[in-house]
Amino acid sequence: MLYRQMLCSSTDEVTPGSSSEPGPSSSTFTSYRPASLKYDQIICRQQEDPRSSSVLHTSYGSDDAGNSLFPGSTAATDTGAQTAGFTETPPTEVTTSSSATLSHSASVIVALVEGRGLARGEIGMASINMKCPELVLSQFADTGTYAKVITKLHNLMPLEILMPDTASVKGQGTKLYNLITETFPSVTFTAIMRKHFNEKKGLEYIQQLCVPEFNTVLMEVQTKYYCLASGSALLKYFEFVQNSVYAPKSLKVTFTGSGETAMIDTVSASNLELVVNNRDHRSDHTLFGVLNYTKTAGGERRLRSNILEPLQDVVTINSRLDTIQELLQNEELFFGLKNAIAHFLDIDELLSALIQVPKQETVSVVEAKITQVIQLKHILELVPVLKVRIVLLFNSILDQIKSMINDDASYMKGSLNMRTQKCYAVRPNINEFLDIARRAYTEVVDDIAGLVDRLGEKYNLPLRTSFSGARGFFIQMRLEGGALPGGTLPEEFIKVTKQKNNYSFTTLDLMKMNDHCEEALKEIFQMSYVVVSRFLVEVYEHIHCLYKLSDAVSMLDMLLSLAHACTVSEYVRPEFTDTLAIKQGRHPILERISGQPPISNNTYISEGSNFLIITGPNMSGKSTYLKQVALCQIMAQIGSFVPAEYASFRIADQIFTRIGVDDDFETSSSTFMVEMKEVSYIIHNASAKSLIIIDELGRGTSPEEGVGICHSVCEFLINLKAFTLFATHFLELCQLETVYPNVENQHMQVQHIHKDGRAESIVYTYLLSQGHSEERNYGIRAAEMTAIPTDIIQEAKTVGDKISQRLWAKHDSDSSTLRQRAVYRLSTRLLQTARNSRLDLESLRHYLKGLKRQYETELQNTPESIEE
Repeated sequence: MLYRQMLCSSTDEVTPGSSSEPGPSSSTFTSYRPASLKYDQIICRQQEDPRSSSVLHTSYGSDDAGNSLFPGSTAATDTGAQTAGFTETPPTEVTTSSSATLSHSASVIVALVEGRGLARGEIGMASINMKCPELVLSQFADTGTYAKVITKLHNLMPLEILMPDTASVKGQGTKLYNLITETFPSVTFTAIMRKHFNEKKGLEYIQQLCVPEFNTVLMEVQTKYYCLASGSALLKYFEFVQNSVYAPKSLKVTFTGSGETAMIDTVSASNLELVVNNRDHRSDHTLFGVLNYTKTAGGERRLRSNILEPLQDVVTINSRLDTIQELLQNEELFFGLKNAIAHFLDIDELLSALIQVPKQETVSVVEAKITQVIQLKHILELVPVLKVRIVLLFNSILDQIKSMINDDASYMKGSLNMRTQKCYAVRPNINEFLDIARRAYTEVVDDIAGLVDRLGEKYNLPLRTSFSGARGFFIQMRLEGGALPGGTLPEEFIKVTKQKNNYSFTTLDLMKMNDHCEEALKEIFQMSYVVVSRFLVEVYEHIHCLYKLSDAVSMLDMLLSLAHACTVSEYVRPEFTDTLAIKQGRHPILERISGQPPISNNTYISEGSNFLIITGPNMSGKSTYLKQVALCQIMAQIGSFVPAEYASFRIADQIFTRIGVDDDFETSSSTFMVEMKEVSYIIHNASAKSLIIIDELGRGTSPEEGVGICHSVCEFLINLKAFTLFATHFLELCQLETVYPNVENQHMQVQHIHKDGRAESIVYTYLLSQGHSEERNYGIRAAEMTAIPTDIIQEAKTVGDKISQRLWAKHDSDSSTLRQRAVYRLSTRLLQTARNSRLDLESLRHYLKGLKRQYETELQNTPESIEE
C-alpha cells in the first residue's frame, strides 16, 4: 500500500477559525521514518487481506473523481507510486519499554498540536487505533516538561505521530517535538502543513462521521479548538494514504478529559512493572500478567489501558467491584460467562472492517465482506448467552442476517471450510444468477473429486483430494512404507513435493479445473457482495448497538479476568475513604511468582499522618514494600480486589515513584542528575491528592549533600499533604518526626542471631514496625556476605565507627513534644473514625478503648525529666 509524504514548504499558522486550503504548489507531508517497516507491513497486510483491521477514513476532502485535494500529489494507485519530494530519515531503531508487549502491538496513529503564545502548553491530541474504529480526542494543559503528553503517548504505543510542519522542522523543532523524538526514537514522525490542523474542518468531519448515538461528543469538543484541529489533520492524512473510506455516521468519536483517570508517568509504570517487566520486557511477572485472564483481544486491550490509567470515579469503581463480587458469589454465572466470552471474535477489528467502504471492489475485498457478515452472525448468536435482556437490541440485525444468510452458515477454521461457508452463505432464490454460478462451482468441485478417483484407480495409488488457500485443489498421497510402486510417479503428476511419507502433486487437468473453480468463485463472490452490500447499509443504522456490544464484551471480559485473579489468591474488596489503610497487605506480583507466601504488612496513611519515613538495612524489604503499596492502590482504582485482609484507599489523581536509578548514558546523565530530574518532575506535578513513592533519594552524591537535599524535598512534600512513603538510609531525616506532627517513622525489622560462638548474623524478617531503625553499619554487614577479604571488612568497621561517633548524635525529643504528638495522633485517629467508620456499636466501642489504651501508654512512656 502506498505510504506517501510531501515536503512541507509552507509556514502558515493555524488559529481558531482558520479554514484555508493549500495553495497550488504547496506540499503536505514530510515523514521522518524509522528503519522499521512496521507501518508498511501493517498497511500491505491489510490491503492483501481486508479481513484484518484497517485504518479507515473519509473521502470528503477529495473531488468526485477521487483525486486528492493535496496539490503536488500523485493519484493513489496499487503500484505504490510516490509523490515528489519524498524524504526519509531513518533514526536508530530502539525498542522502548512499551514495545514488549502483549497482543497490543503498535497500531495507533496520533496527531497532536500545541497552542502558541498565551496558549502554549495547551495540547490537542487525536488518535485512532487500526484495530478499533474509534476516534479519541483529548485536550489538556501541560507543564513545560510535557509529562502528560509523554505519558499518554507511552500508553498509546503509537506507530506514527503527526505534527505540524512548523513545529517539527528538522534541527529547529519546538521543545515538544524534540522531546517526543528523543523519547520515541522508533516511531515514525510525519510533518503536515499546519493549515490542515483546522478546527472547523475537524468539527465537520465529526458531524459527518460520528454515529448519532455518540454525537453528544459534539457538545464537549465544539470549543476544544486544538483537539478538533488534530482530528482534522488525522482524518485528512488517512484520507490521503488509504484506499477506502468510512461510511457516513459509522465512526465512534469520544472525548477524554485529563481528570477522568489517574496519571502514572512512564518512569513509574516501568519501576512498578505494570505491563512489562524490567528483565526481558515481557508481560510475565508484571501486574498485567498477574491479572490477565482475558479471553478476547478487546478485553486484553481494556485491561492494559486501565492498569496504565486507573479510574478516579468512585461510583464507576464500585460498580465494577459489585460485578466482581456477584461473579464470585455465583459460580455457575462465572463459568458460564467465561465460556461464552471465549467464543467471541475481536469485535473492534470486525467493526473496523465492516464500516469500510472500499473504493475498488476487488475479489479479495468482496470475499472479505462476506466473511465479515458471517463473523457478525457468529457474534450476534452468542449475545443471548451473555444476557437475555439485551437480546432485543440485536434481534433486528440478526433477523436481517438470517433472512439473507443460511442458518447453517458459520465462522469456521480452515481455508476450505471457510471458502465453502462463504460460497453458500447467501440463501438460495435471492439472486438467480448467484444460484447458477454456485451450481457451476459445485459441478467443478465434483469433477475434481471424480478426476482424483479415476487417477487413483488408473495407477492403483491411494490418492486423495486436498485443498490449500495458496495452491487450490491438489492431490496428496501417503505411502506407509515410503517406497513408490515401480520406483517413480507417473509422468502426468507435476509439481511434486515430498515430506516424509507424504507426496503432494497436481496435473494439468486439475490445474485447469482450479482455474474454472476460481472463475466461478469470483462470480459467486461478486453477486453475493451485491446482496451483502444492501444488508450492510441497514447494519450502519444499528451500528451503535455493535459499538455497545463491543464495549460490553471487552468490559465483561476484563471483569471476569479480575474475578478469576481473586480465585487464584486471597483478595479482599477495597473501600474508598480519605485514608490509605491496608491490613496484612501483600505484593501481588511477588505472591504469584514466589514459591512461598510473601510476608504481609500493615499500612496506615491519613491526612494527619501523611508522610512515612521508612528506614532499615539493605535487603530488608523497603523497596518491595513501597511497590506493594503502589500496586495495591492501582489495583483498587481499576476496580479489582486487592491482596490483603482489609483495604481502604483514598483516590489518587497521580502516582509517582522514584526508585533506585543508575547512570543514563543516552542523555549523559549521572545517577545523581537522573535522581534530580525525577524529583523535579514530582515537585512540579504532584498535588495534595497524589501518592508518592521515593526510595533512597540522594545516594548519588556525598552524604552531607544527600541529607540536605532529602531534608528539603521531605519538607516540601510534608507541606504538600500528599500521601508519601519515603525510604532512606539517612537516619538524620528521622528527626523530622519531632518537628512535623504529620510525619511518622517506621522501619523494617531485623534479628541478630549468635550461633555456637560464631560471628553475629542477621535475619531479615521483612516486617514493618513503628519507630526508626537502630541498626548501624548494616552496609558493612551486607559486605561481609560477599567475598571481600576479612581485613578490608575490619578496616571498614574501624573507620565507620569513628565517623559515626563524630556525626551521629541521638536527639531525644522533650516531654512536651512527645505529649503533643500523642494528642495529635489520637485526634487524627478519632477524626478518621468519625468520617469513615462503618463498625457496629460493639466493635466501635472496642476500637475506641484500644485508642485510649494506646494514648495512655504513649503518655506513660514520656520522659518527665523536662518540666512543662
